[in-house]
Amino acid sequence: MVTSLEGITSTQLGGFFEGWPTPPSPETLHQMLSGSYRIALAVEDEQVVGFAQAISDGVLTAFIPLLEVRPEWRGQGLASRLMDALFGQLAHLYAVDLCCDDELVPFYERLGMQRGNAMIRRNYARQSGASL
Repeated sequence: MVTSLEGITSTQLGGFFEGWPTPPSPETLHQMLSGSYRIALAVEDEQVVGFAQAISDGVLTAFIPLLEVRPEWRGQGLASRLMDALFGQLAHLYAVDLCCDDELVPFYERLGMQRGNAMIRRNYARQSGASL
């Protein structure tokens, strides 16, 4: 597991966001990960095959917006290992939260998380990322 983007370029970040109508580009993903509080990356043959990211105030709370594993790497426990690595980096915080679809609740419960309520707002026109 890698916990920094040192040596990772956008060319190593393809193949994510399966099913998204307008996914972020690898360049946008690199920028997103660069701005994260903590990350966990799984790298195989110089390609990132999975990642998890957290944003945080660094004092009390963190939010995990994304956990992604490339389709060909799913079902091998990689998502659990990514989350364990990220949770280890966030262990000093009081609250670590995330939102997920209903079918993913059992996965996160197995990792020790509990169900809570969340409210969301989406601007699907910006799904590929904001232009800076």
